[in-house]
Amino acid sequence: MPRPITAQLAYGSATTVLATVTLLLASGATSGPDVALVGVASLLLGVLVAVGVRLPAALRARAKARTAGRHTAAPTTGPYARRPRAGAETPAREHSLRR
Repeated sequence: MPRPITAQLAYGSATTVLATVTLLLASGATSGPDVALVGVASLLLGVLVAVGVRLPAALRARAKARTAGRHTAAPTTGPYARRPRAGAETPAREHSLRR
């Protein structure tokens, strides 16, 4: 499951807060169940807005490139090369001159 981006969190939170304040002022709800209903409705609206936020094309390409880089093979040379564990047997690639 992908993590939410900053825009999704910001738009969803702002929508929830503004919808709650607006609905409470417009409806004049004073009893507990009415206020709870307004809160639940605002929360659902905020979730719908957060899910509906689309990534710009540049961010989508950057995220896809980042994700694709995670599944590449380990480098075989250089400072980040994967080294065999101590005691692990490695196949001999060359004939050994030791006897």
